[in-house]
Amino acid sequence: MLAAAFWGFVGGAALLVGAVIALTARVSTRIIGLVMAFGAGVLISAVAFELTQEAYDSAGGTSVVVGLAAGALVYFVGDWWVDSGGGHRRKSPTGEQQAGAGGMSLVLGALLDGIPESAAIGVSLLGGGKVGLPMVAAVFLSNVPESLSATAGLKAAGRSTRYIVGLWSAVCLASALAAALGYALLGGASESVVATIQAFAAGAIITMLVDTMVPEATEHAGRWVGLFTMLGFAAAFLLSKSA
Repeated sequence: MLAAAFWGFVGGAALLVGAVIALTARVSTRIIGLVMAFGAGVLISAVAFELTQEAYDSAGGTSVVVGLAAGALVYFVGDWWVDSGGGHRRKSPTGEQQAGAGGMSLVLGALLDGIPESAAIGVSLLGGGKVGLPMVAAVFLSNVPESLSATAGLKAAGRSTRYIVGLWSAVCLASALAAALGYALLGGASESVVATIQAFAAGAIITMLVDTMVPEATEHAGRWVGLFTMLGFAAAFLLSKSA
């Protein structure tokens, strides 16, 4: 369980990396959009090959379909609730939406976006006790642009450095806890249950990508988003095959 918590923390620590970059350097919204696109491609690859494919191979199509649908629905409902509290477009680097958003809605939105990825890291340890490095790398590479964009927006909205660092630190710790719980609670579970949880995480991540990351990337980087998303996908795919 400690190993799962550690790797969950590693993936979540990328949020702090992105936040520090946004707080200490001037990064154009176009660059942020391109980096987000790359991160989205990385996560798409991880979802396809590290979660969904593994779930299908171990338990078949029923578990995959149930998990994907449940994960997408739970994220959709949670995201709708967060949006209703002012957390809509919480990853925008412009700061216009974050300025009027409640602090709790931003915290809950960050947790909602980050926990499925971290839980997937914990689940990846269940098989042979070895961490799924492609999954950790995918979470890390996608978390940097997520927090980079959101932090730029929070900074533009007038949020203090203390608030921003505290927000991402809390999400980082929650990521470690989610990974540990994902491992601890499913240690003796059947293959079908583990596969369903893997697919659940995949469904939530896919919904998050299309709802929050891809629209922001497209708005700020335009027609280049498709190419950078493909590059991220290719990089993560090659990493998974060499691991």
